[in-house]
Amino acid sequence: MITRAFFSLAVAALLMSGVASAAPLAINKSDTTASVLAAQKGNRVTIKLQSGEELSGKVVAVGDSVVQLGELAGREFFDAVIPISSVGAVIVRTRE
Repeated sequence: MITRAFFSLAVAALLMSGVASAAPLAINKSDTTASVLAAQKGNRVTIKLQSGEELSGKVVAVGDSVVQLGELAGREFFDAVIPISSVGAVIVRTRE
């Protein structure tokens, strides 16, 4: 009985966390690439570089000229530091 209740609670928590991470993307007139990335701190994003390469991961930190992605897709034990000047687009999941 306790196992079933725990399982139900765990499933509910997972479902709720998925809904919370897929929020609508909103930008302001004064936003920059760095401010959009900073607003996504802790969330998974895909960064399309100006070279055309894409990197997906969790936004760990955003500095004045670089962004750190953690838990890279396909390279979960690695982080990346990307110059903001080389970011061509920030792709954010807004729906589940």
